[in-house]
Amino acid sequence: MLCYWGAQVREGFGLSQPDKVKHGKCGVRSVCSKSAVQDMSAGKSFVGFIRDGQVSVLRLRGENCDQDGKLKQLQLKKDKIRSIVCGGAGAVLLVYGGRVLIMDKSIVCRPLKGLENRQVIQIACGDQHSMALTKDGQLFVWGDNTHGQLGLEKEQPSSLTAQPVKSLCGIPLAQISAGGDHSFVLSLSGVVFGWGKNSAGQLGLGDTTDRHVPTVVNSLNRNKTVSISCGGEHTATLSKGGTVFTFGSGGFGQLGHNSFEDEHHPRVVAELCGSKVSQVTCRRRHTLVLVESSKLIYSFGCGMQGQLGNGEMIKQSMPFPVDLSTECDHAYMIEKLIAGENHSFSLFTKKLGNESKPNPSRILTLDDRMIDRWVSGSDSWKVIKKDINKVFSSAASLNGSFLKTSCDEHYQMSEEHCGLDFDLVKASFAKLSNNERLISEVVRVVQQTLLPDLNPNPAGVEALRLYLLLPELIRGLQEQQRTELTKAMASKILDLNPAARKVLVLFVFLCYMHLVFSEMYWSTLPDDMLKNLVDLFQKESAMLIGRISVVQMDWDIATHLPKYVQILQMVYQVCRSAHRDITKSDFIIHEVNGLLDVLQTINEDVNDMWQWFTLTGQIQALVAQQNYYNTILKNLISLPCIFNLEAKCSYMKNRAWKGCFQLILRRTALLEDCFSQLRTASKQHLRGYWLAVRYTEDLRKTDVNKRDFFLNVFKELCAPESQLLRENDNKTLSWFPTKLSVEKEKYFLFGILCGLAFNNNSVVNLPFPLALFKKLLNVKPCLEDLIEFSKVLGKSLRYILDYSDDVREMGPLFTITWDGTEVELDPAEPGKVVTNYNRTEFVDKYVDYILNKSVEEVFEEFKRGFFNACDRCLVEMFEPEELRGVLVGNEEYDWDILKKNTTYEGSFYAEHPTIISFWEVFDELTPNEKKAFLLFITGFEKVPILGMSAVKMRVRTRFDFTQDHLPEALTCHALLDLPVYQNKETLRAKVIEAINHKRGFWEE
Repeated sequence: MLCYWGAQVREGFGLSQPDKVKHGKCGVRSVCSKSAVQDMSAGKSFVGFIRDGQVSVLRLRGENCDQDGKLKQLQLKKDKIRSIVCGGAGAVLLVYGGRVLIMDKSIVCRPLKGLENRQVIQIACGDQHSMALTKDGQLFVWGDNTHGQLGLEKEQPSSLTAQPVKSLCGIPLAQISAGGDHSFVLSLSGVVFGWGKNSAGQLGLGDTTDRHVPTVVNSLNRNKTVSISCGGEHTATLSKGGTVFTFGSGGFGQLGHNSFEDEHHPRVVAELCGSKVSQVTCRRRHTLVLVESSKLIYSFGCGMQGQLGNGEMIKQSMPFPVDLSTECDHAYMIEKLIAGENHSFSLFTKKLGNESKPNPSRILTLDDRMIDRWVSGSDSWKVIKKDINKVFSSAASLNGSFLKTSCDEHYQMSEEHCGLDFDLVKASFAKLSNNERLISEVVRVVQQTLLPDLNPNPAGVEALRLYLLLPELIRGLQEQQRTELTKAMASKILDLNPAARKVLVLFVFLCYMHLVFSEMYWSTLPDDMLKNLVDLFQKESAMLIGRISVVQMDWDIATHLPKYVQILQMVYQVCRSAHRDITKSDFIIHEVNGLLDVLQTINEDVNDMWQWFTLTGQIQALVAQQNYYNTILKNLISLPCIFNLEAKCSYMKNRAWKGCFQLILRRTALLEDCFSQLRTASKQHLRGYWLAVRYTEDLRKTDVNKRDFFLNVFKELCAPESQLLRENDNKTLSWFPTKLSVEKEKYFLFGILCGLAFNNNSVVNLPFPLALFKKLLNVKPCLEDLIEFSKVLGKSLRYILDYSDDVREMGPLFTITWDGTEVELDPAEPGKVVTNYNRTEFVDKYVDYILNKSVEEVFEEFKRGFFNACDRCLVEMFEPEELRGVLVGNEEYDWDILKKNTTYEGSFYAEHPTIISFWEVFDELTPNEKKAFLLFITGFEKVPILGMSAVKMRVRTRFDFTQDHLPEALTCHALLDLPVYQNKETLRAKVIEAINHKRGFWEE
């Protein structure tokens, strides 16, 4: 049965005899035709009906015609029509099977070009443009594009053939709708996109600017939107709970807000609150809604021709019920509301059982039942293969699969929640992986069709679900399949535009964690799936690095390896920022150490060949290999998560040098001469150059040890007399002063010296807290760093944070005194009191002032100098703790390891009497004397970051000696020249005298 009301029309539309039409109250009429109306639509010029798959259309009276035409059946040969939508001038028809026909003003139908071999499931029609959604989730548009209503970019002209909206590729769409000159689509997880004309705010974006590409209506996010409908210049949406939002033109009351004003943002129709609306539909200037539970239809907007069904010819700005005949309430249920130009319709069907029917208007998605059919073989292989191709070639289909429907969680999809049911994902892909024939076909389709067509500029985060699904699929593959798909997926991840990659990896998630890349979706993965993602790329990277170390040069490997490692680095940032249970060791690839060993061997062979003038051809081959390995490592050092500390230090030690940077100094004016020469040195002469130091007192000596130079120059720099730094209360650590006592330039030169020490693998006396090394790596210092520098102050601030009593005002003010200066931490509110509610802000600002703001100018000079002398990419290989260890060393003295790693030369051997006596004397030294011996033999007071095992001491027999000679040390080689003394007592006395007077150093 069909009910209708509105402008005068041919009685019954010709669906039945005029005397069979029932007249109800307020102009509502009902008609029952012999053949039930399955679907219908009304536009500006036509109204169309589908009965038994056949279409009949009736031309409506208009400006040039004062009466309706006759109902005519379209000649469509054998085509059976499933759906019809009427627009401004014609109509669009959807054939069972998915073909699309378009009907013009002369009611002639023809196939639409551009949709050949496409299975369409939904159609929509506006005034001058139309839309079609295919089974695999692609949106096609055609018609006028004056206002950007096609979504094909601003420069694109109107089109008579169907064009794909590429920006929406990968978005799993649930519904499409076309208005006068604007368009809307709705995703499966309730995300609303709008574009086109926006003169009245009908896009709901808060302005009146037209949009030429699909744009997310952010204010509707997480509202569980399940339906959209476009009118002439207004739009309505329906949420799952039955809430109606309207926006756009309100000049006829069509928004239902009890006003005739436009709305630029979605606004709830308050009068309908409490009524669980089940349908909403708009047309030119009026809106209809259905409350199915009470079988009530409400209308609002323009009723000047009776289209509101209230018996009055008025504009109505609030929802009022349509007075339907009582017969409709018992035998029938309302199936569909249709709003026409000047008419309204309600399509009724007889009540049926509660059986659920498959939704032919839903895009194809992968589900457990489909996989079970494939696995069981209930369908033929031809059918299965066809289904696999449909699902796995469509990013939209996969992105719409495995949604977490419990508690409507997938509607909460955002940059923090992906809305996937990961248990279902794992179980489903495990079934596929157990069937070799199925998984091989899936891999073929993914590799050949899906991945090459992925959109690098997705319109919304919903399109990124695919990158969470594929790693779980890849994980269950055999090695060769896994390698190929991993390679392809890594390339596609890196092809994503920066904003999409940022969402995928976690950058915004840091804001969500109140820390500030991520980079986000991966942060929502369960730990086991995130670990699988790490394992996938870690194993593939390790395999490639292993192959590099043992096979000939393969530039294909050199190209793909950095992509894998870049993905690992992204995931590492996720895990570190989100405090996940996945540790740094899960990312380390130990095969890198082997790669470095190979490179070191090649470097040594190249040097030997040049030294001995070996055949030129051999040298060229080795140099080519050397360049190959250096290229690979250069691409990897910016992705340091795969390097363990030993590999980082090995790379630093064995990297290629550009040449030598030389300082010629006076011993009596060490710092003065050093600064003078560094002032004129450009960074091109510092970065990548090893340092050589010579002294004017003995220019013949070219092999002066730079460790000795750094030891002495840093003693002068960090001494209180230099006035460069301020010490903490117990004089164990230093920090930059807030008030300068020396020229600012000296901090720049100080930074250069620190950079040179880093560049030359020299451990120096740099008594700074961890905060300095964090700042060099752009890591924000925290309260723990302040506690390290100033325990009393830091613990006071910790006490404020941990105070548990409910005290409204805690006493202190945001006014502090530091380094003799009174400072307002919140200049916008002088005298602000610290309370329970703002104490975290107070502590954060306090820490930020001391470690950042108060020393900003000085630190920036130091940092500029530091990176003038060393490559940033080398520094950023290290974590802050590691960087401090590289520059400063540690105090984990293990003297047994030193003894174990010592080698002997000349006439010495482990059981030589002098060596036995030496170690007995060494064991009897005090702890401070042992540290002095380490300084004497190596040139540094602390243990290198890799521990005492990195100190390879050599003891050599000194023959040209008398019993008065002291032991001497060549610190750059940790070489001890030890005379053969007559007895142990003499040996003890000479060793102690040597280390106390630092004999063997340059000041000798």
